Amino acid sequence: MSLKSAVLAAALIGAAVPAAAVAQASDPAAAQIDAFDNSLLQVMKQGRSLGVQGRYRELQPAVERAFDMPTMTRFAVGPKWATVSPADQAALIKAFTRYSVATYAKNFDSYDGEKFVLDPNVQSRGPDKLVHTQLVSPHDKTHDFAYRMRLASDGRWKVIDVYSDAISELATSRSDYASTMNSGGAPALIQKINALADKQLR
Repeated sequence: MSLKSAVLAAALIGAAVPAAAVAQASDPAAAQIDAFDNSLLQVMKQGRSLGVQGRYRELQPAVERAFDMPTMTRFAVGPKWATVSPADQAALIKAFTRYSVATYAKNFDSYDGEKFVLDPNVQSRGPDKLVHTQLVSPHDKTHDFAYRMRLASDGRWKVIDVYSDAISELATSRSDYASTMNSGGAPALIQKINALADKQLR
């Protein structure tokens, strides 16, 4: 399941129990996800009044704080990234970031008592860390997310990949983007990603 699909499924959960605070995070990587989960909940609670554009504005800084978008974009594009001009690299990062924020803004549109439960047991993966969190409904339905984190140049732990049901979002994106990169190069992929973002923001 891709992040888009997982987020959509999570957003459709109906619930009627009070939200609970996420687990206290002492690890800095877990604390980053803790803060991001709380940002999502706050936007969900105001979702209908904000509208999709308002949710986008609220979530953009949260996504950019928690996610290493340049690294994620490079991974999503794949080996052809090295052949892309600096200007097109910058445009791809901008488009991929916009689409990522738009996906959250579109799908986390309301609140019905959901809660995030953060696993404080952070796993090490070489230089990276893996942080697990669940979105829980009152009927004991859960959606599991795992965030691969890496220490960024600004000294903060940031997301470099998201896994849902053990499937890498970036691997899925790379597969989705490969044919566009092969046929039309970076300009075509920029156009495609921006079109996907536009659709989410309607």
